[in-house]
Amino acid sequence: MATPTVRTEVSGAELAERDRRLIIHPYLPASTEERVVMVEGEGCRLRDADGREYLDATGGLWLAQIGHGRREIAAAAAAQMEQLEYFTSFWEFSNRPAIELAERLVGLSPAGQTHVYFTSGGSEGNEAAFKMSRYSHWRRGRKDRTWILARRFAYHGIGYGSGSATGFPIYHDGFGPTLPHVRHLTPPWPYREELFGGHDPTDFLISELEATIHDLGPENVAAFIGEPVMGVAGMIVPPEDYWPRVQDVLREHGILFILDEVVSAYGRIGEWFAAQHFGVEPDVIVTAKGITSGYAPLGAVLVTDEIADAVTSGDGFPMGFTYNGHPTSCAVALANLDVIEREDLLARARETGAYILDRMQELLSLPVVGEVRGVGMMHAVELVRDKTTREPLPMDAAPQDVIRRETGVIVRDCSHSLVISPPLTMSTDEADEVVEALGSVISRLDADGRLAPTT
Repeated sequence: MATPTVRTEVSGAELAERDRRLIIHPYLPASTEERVVMVEGEGCRLRDADGREYLDATGGLWLAQIGHGRREIAAAAAAQMEQLEYFTSFWEFSNRPAIELAERLVGLSPAGQTHVYFTSGGSEGNEAAFKMSRYSHWRRGRKDRTWILARRFAYHGIGYGSGSATGFPIYHDGFGPTLPHVRHLTPPWPYREELFGGHDPTDFLISELEATIHDLGPENVAAFIGEPVMGVAGMIVPPEDYWPRVQDVLREHGILFILDEVVSAYGRIGEWFAAQHFGVEPDVIVTAKGITSGYAPLGAVLVTDEIADAVTSGDGFPMGFTYNGHPTSCAVALANLDVIEREDLLARARETGAYILDRMQELLSLPVVGEVRGVGMMHAVELVRDKTTREPLPMDAAPQDVIRRETGVIVRDCSHSLVISPPLTMSTDEADEVVEALGSVISRLDADGRLAPTT
């Protein structure tokens, strides 16, 4: 029997040096020296290798619904690993946790989603959604329906198809040709009134959608994809009438409606799915993140009978991932959903989220704050150079980094906004700490984005 490896204590400085030498981090330039090596988490709190504590107001990457360090989740994973850690779900093979989770998700779904396709995460889920959309049309003889409609400033992942639908140049530049037959439309960003030429935002957006469908030919359009609340764009909450009217147009033309709920599902905005909040019934719902609260990688794509019947006809759906229906991840997801239900975290998200949004109104008095917005536990403070022109504030001072270093509160910058998406378990005292940390730094920003020192 092999001798077990003995782990010795290592300093934060040594771990940081090893990290700099070995690991390529998303979005991090090689010239950046700073590393924050996390070693422990409990609730909304984190601790790094140097012993410093932090308040997690981002939920990692918007997914720590039940908070960090839940022992019941670790126990569920261990129990499943002892019984069956993994076997493929390709072909005729399956496993009990995957079956039970699929039943659970269909039972929670908004309406009409009756089948589940498992993935390892959001990018994979959107890749599957695009392929399912095109393939289901193709299977029904609609072979010209290949166009995907998305929106500028959307984020749908970093795969080839999902990255092509993502509406930021940074995800396209330097990566060669993107997926053909993707058209980006104007986002429903009411604060950016210049986008709508003086018109009502929803009226403008619906007219644009109808004109685009007419231009491409409805017989050539496969699907429309959108985030219910646009996360990376800065937690953009659309007008109340936007999603129902989009759905009406898509149904009129036989275009499939994909709702990218990778961030918003599983309680993030106070319902199991944002589709319920906005009153729509999409053909496809793509989920990940909060399905396990980050305790294991997993995603789930929920689809209607019509799509499932089409893609599984003939020789079946020719697309699979190694970890489709991973039994340990599915067991973790079931335990995670149990916690969300048992602790009524949907109500907590609504109540604490409303409290945070109310507290954030105080920030509107600051010269560089143009708007605060949010729904459930998704919030943003949009920073501007001038409140009248709404010109975005330069972010060269990286206020999110200053907030973390000075206060220990972790927030994120997105599209000239500071955004938060904390665990749904956050207390009002912790919410106060977040808002006060934001204010302590934003209040020192001038109109050029420069940061005054503390006094």
